[in-house]
Amino acid sequence: MRMQISKYKYFRVCISFLSFLFIFLSHPVQAQRTPWVVPEAYVNLKNPTKADSATLKSAKASYIKYCAPCHGDKGKGDGPANASLNPYPANHTAITMLKETDGALWYKITEGRHPMPENKSVLTANQRWELVNYIRTLAKSPSK
Repeated sequence: MRMQISKYKYFRVCISFLSFLFIFLSHPVQAQRTPWVVPEAYVNLKNPTKADSATLKSAKASYIKYCAPCHGDKGKGDGPANASLNPYPANHTAITMLKETDGALWYKITEGRHPMPENKSVLTANQRWELVNYIRTLAKSPSK
């Protein structure tokens, strides 16, 4: 037995679907489109930690634990939580990362911005500086 859908119901379903589609497409997920303004006091901060093998190893462990769920193990912004985030996490391998000052990166790691959490209560200042050094190694790696 075949159910018949009235023209009116069909029209309502189509209008509802088109309305949903319009709303969905008119509010696309942003990928870091809104500039993240770093206070001037942080922009020129100098990184007090050295990027030696011991600190980079420690920073990598912190990165995998705290950053990789969103930014991915390789820093490409493709972590497992990526799909549910708006805006998408930054790609740490992008050339734009090389334009960021150490102080700006440290500030962003420290303070966070929705959906990125702040890390000042989780990581010491030194650990955050080490993360800046580690992120620099990702930005220098060729993006594949």
